[in-house]
Amino acid sequence: MIDEKPTEAGQKEDIAFSLVLASAVHDMKNSLGMLLNSLDELRQENEDSLGNSRKFNTLQYEAERMHSDLVQLLGIYRMDQKHLTAHTEEQFVPDFLSEHLARHTPLLEGLGIACSVESDNINGFFDPDLLTGVLNNTINNAIRYTRSRITLTAREEDGYLVIGVEDDGDGYPEHMQRSGPLPFKSLDFKSGSTSLGLYFASSVAAMHTNGDRTGSIKLTNGGKLGGGVFEIWLP
Repeated sequence: MIDEKPTEAGQKEDIAFSLVLASAVHDMKNSLGMLLNSLDELRQENEDSLGNSRKFNTLQYEAERMHSDLVQLLGIYRMDQKHLTAHTEEQFVPDFLSEHLARHTPLLEGLGIACSVESDNINGFFDPDLLTGVLNNTINNAIRYTRSRITLTAREEDGYLVIGVEDDGDGYPEHMQRSGPLPFKSLDFKSGSTSLGLYFASSVAAMHTNGDRTGSIKLTNGGKLGGGVFEIWLP
């Protein structure tokens, strides 16, 4: 019988190639970040002509989505290499969400989408950089499927900080509605939707622990806007 186990040389080649890919993704992410900064400056300098331009807003949205995907890919790679951990800080949640939404407000207004924050006056302990990555992807997803409104929410429930993104679209299909961790095997690169963002969000949630409690995500329909409801539960 032929031994099909990977050789040491083969393993080293796989590791080296993964480093090359990670480096390339990192460079693309930085380039897209510079592009997004330039688009922000163009919008500010030409608000009258570009603010309501469908082509310009589509360009910025797609650039934001690609940048978010690359951030998540790098995050998942670092998780796999055991190089990424959650560094929790105390945050005043209403301010955190308002500052985060402000980054997206020009694009949302250009697309004619109303946005708001509905948060209890609470503090939370979480990694702000990791949660920013989760919210960026979730807001981009909501922009794609909402009709006219997106709301960021936050509350305390059963000893968890619950941060949500709601929209007034058609909601999540039944097979996507879930509560709990999302396994890596759920990623399907042969289909049009890989669930990469949800896997990243689930992984970030699981990195937040408190005693025997672990963070998780929850996807439902309804909420105050009647559409999709994404929630990340952090202990």
